[in-house]
Amino acid sequence: MADPNPCTSCGACCTYSREWPRFTTETDAELEAIPAAFIGPRGMRCVGDRCSALEGDVGHKTSCAIYDIRPEVCRSCSPGDPECNTARHKIGLAALA
Repeated sequence: MADPNPCTSCGACCTYSREWPRFTTETDAELEAIPAAFIGPRGMRCVGDRCSALEGDVGHKTSCAIYDIRPEVCRSCSPGDPECNTARHKIGLAALA
């Protein structure tokens, strides 16, 4: 049976750019909940183009180390939306319908 959540076999949005994800509307309390090891100068800390909170093998099996407290920009990306499909295209995955 296929995984009902395409995000757990993708991770493309978390490998899009070292400048993303940036913090936008988070409160001080929300930012303080994120472990400092994952925070960079303007958003999530990245290693290359990959968010430091991304775990697993992009395009196969992934998860987010801070899923329950991830920033708003991460919450707003949805499977199959334009941002998702742009990121999927960048790493060579087919777009979602």
